Amino acid sequence: MIVREAKLKNGTGEQYSALDEAIQTAQFIRNKAVRFWMDNEKVGKANLYTLCKDLAKEFPFAKKLNSAARQASVERAWAAISSFYTRCKEGAKKKGYPKFKKHCRSVEYKVSGWKLSEDCMSINFTDGFEIGTLSLFCNKETRSDLHTLKINRVRVVRRADGYYAQFCFDAIRKEEGVYTGDIVGLDLGLKYFTKDQNNHAVIYPQFLRKSECKLKKAARRLSKKFVKGAKPQSNNYHKARKRLGKVHLKIQRQRKDWAIKLARNVVMSNDVVVYEDLQIANMVKNHHLAKSISDASWYQFIQWLEYYGKIWDKVVVAINPAYTSQDCSNCGHRAKKSLSTRTHSCANCGLEICRDRNAALNILKKGMKMLGVEWQNGTSGQEESALKEGKHEEKTTSIIDGQLEIVSGLH
Repeated sequence: MIVREAKLKNGTGEQYSALDEAIQTAQFIRNKAVRFWMDNEKVGKANLYTLCKDLAKEFPFAKKLNSAARQASVERAWAAISSFYTRCKEGAKKKGYPKFKKHCRSVEYKVSGWKLSEDCMSINFTDGFEIGTLSLFCNKETRSDLHTLKINRVRVVRRADGYYAQFCFDAIRKEEGVYTGDIVGLDLGLKYFTKDQNNHAVIYPQFLRKSECKLKKAARRLSKKFVKGAKPQSNNYHKARKRLGKVHLKIQRQRKDWAIKLARNVVMSNDVVVYEDLQIANMVKNHHLAKSISDASWYQFIQWLEYYGKIWDKVVVAINPAYTSQDCSNCGHRAKKSLSTRTHSCANCGLEICRDRNAALNILKKGMKMLGVEWQNGTSGQEESALKEGKHEEKTTSIIDGQLEIVSGLH
């Protein structure tokens, strides 16, 4: 399935209010479905579909929402319920019991309740909320797909800077990859976002850290506008709330753009990519590093690595990161070291290299072993002596306009 996005523009205040009502109604139906499952035994998906009809008869505002959109809201509830059942069967520690949604931001239509114009420049919502016609603002690629591909679903999403329509197409994205014969092992970290076995390092821009002053300023202004016990809050409060939301949204988009560009370049440049499968949820429990780990957004980068691997039919392997920093990549000797120790010095073979590069070498070895290939890479004597003297060439990588720029420096 391919998802394309377009912004909904040129609407009136009444139209956007109607969109909000549709989103709130979808949230209401989903919560009712979860409550029905809690209160009754042996409830299946068919029972929840029947509940849709009953809710439409009982509540006039629920009837305004398109019948297919009501079913889609029930499907969201059932997705949470079925995931809960799956985790129970697998014996997971955290079962993830289905919860009620309080701040839902989207409503999903299936094949009815909306209609595209012939030129695909606007969309008309035809359900009982009388939303009407809204213009679509999107790029040429999205416009081309709207003309050629079959649309399965339309999802309306509310964000801090407006409303968006997401079009889900019944198609699979496949592209012809460029095969270089190169392989890479990636060690994820905070000092360097990634470092590979060839000592190529990528520095993360730290989008959250750079925007902290703006965030704090917007949060202070919001708190000053808040009046305890007032319902509803003033218009100035909601304006300040939207300004704060836009700052968070910009950071989110910066992270996503960074992850996409870096993952695309890594997979495009290598035929085999091996990375460490970090337990990020456990790592953020360290309150000294939680903000930096969250800002780095490793999970998003990993998701895009796997995505581009599937598109170009390239091998992307996740390995267990246990002892990759402790074991020597040359002889295998294990020596424990703290996070503050940035140099790997082996007491057994005398190898002295960067801690992250040593981990990248171990990660690559593990990944190639999983693929059934033995990979050997030793450090030459000349390079080893240069490393011991503290003069090694480290390549730092940054992304500029979607291209990788490598800057070499002697340290």
